[in-house]
Parts: sequence; structure tokens; C-alpha cells
Amino acid sequence: MKKPFLTLLFLVLLPFLAVSQTENRKDYRNFPLTLSIQFHAFSMPFKNFKTNFQNIGIGLGTEVSHSSKHNWVQEFSLIWVRNKTIGNGLFLTQTAWRPYLSNPVFGEFKAGIGYHLAFRPRDSFKMVDGNWESVGKKGKGMLAIPLGIGLGSNHYSENIYSSPFINYQFMLLKGFNKTVPIIPETLIQLGTRTHFNSQIQ
Repeated sequence: MKKPFLTLLFLVLLPFLAVSQTENRKDYRNFPLTLSIQFHAFSMPFKNFKTNFQNIGIGLGTEVSHSSKHNWVQEFSLIWVRNKTIGNGLFLTQTAWRPYLSNPVFGEFKAGIGYHLAFRPRDSFKMVDGNWESVGKKGKGMLAIPLGIGLGSNHYSENIYSSPFINYQFMLLKGFNKTVPIIPETLIQLGTRTHFNSQIQ
């Protein structure tokens, strides 16, 4: 199933790879608006890609640069994913490194420690004084360790510019239940970061 993902990656970036290779301008702006679509799966990395596209979600976030070259950034994201099998969830993530490959294209490597609030897919019950009582679908928080790779493209302008991207993330969640304390999940992300000139905010 690797070929469909690589094909999707190429098709998304193809329009941007054709842009003229201008010199990289140092006008990155902190606190862009990041919007993304997520495709979520309960899976080991690079397996069962088709299951990702059965579970869609959305993401909203921003970021701050750690360096003058703007290739190290700290992301602040809130990601909601829908999964009927293991339950919906909310994620908070993470740090990214973006080395330039060939202007305007950059690579992306992500890592961090996040938080995942998971909701049960259906009503659950617990034993209380010999009787089963409903606990509803309320969720639980789990430690998330995400790792990701991706590609994107910068298109600088004086007032507003966008950076479309696609990436693939693998996550380990700790504390799912007593029987399975650690579970693997994957995310395919398509999105864009929109950077605003401070004078027009």
C-alpha cells in the first residue's frame, strides 16, 4: 500500500514543484493560521493505508520559530479525529524541523510529546456494588508520542503567503487499557499554513 500514498504525495505537491526556484526570502512570520484535514487509523506505520481514509478529522493551530532560519518550529495544534471503531479523539502536538530541499520545497520531520483525549465509540459500563452502571462515552487522557515525515512548499509574498503541506505521522498512545497499555495510530495530514504580515492583522 505504499504506492497509493506516494502517488498522493506527488499529486498534491506537483503544482508547487513547477513554481520558479526563486531565492529563499527570510520573511517567515510567527503565529500563522494552520488548517488541516486528518485521516486517522489504528495501525502500525506504512500499513493498511486504506483504513486511514475511513476516518476523517480536522485540525487548527499555529506555530513559533525557534531559529533565525525558521527551520525549527514549535507547533501548537488542536486536532479532532473521528473513528467509529476505537472512538473519536483530540490531539495536541509538537516540534518540527523543516530542511529546505529545493526552494520553494521543504521537507518536514516532526517529533514531540502530546496529549490525546479519547472518547469511547459506544456506551460503556462498570461494576458498582454488584451491578453494571453506565459510564457513557466519556473519554480518558493518554500520553501521545508522535513521529512524522512530510513535504511542503513556501510561497512568499509581502502581505499574506501560504505553505501547503502533506505529512504522515505515527503515534504511540500510552494507557489505552490494562490489557493493551500501548497502542499504535497513524495520521495522514493535508493542510496549509497562512502567514500574515503583522501590519494587516
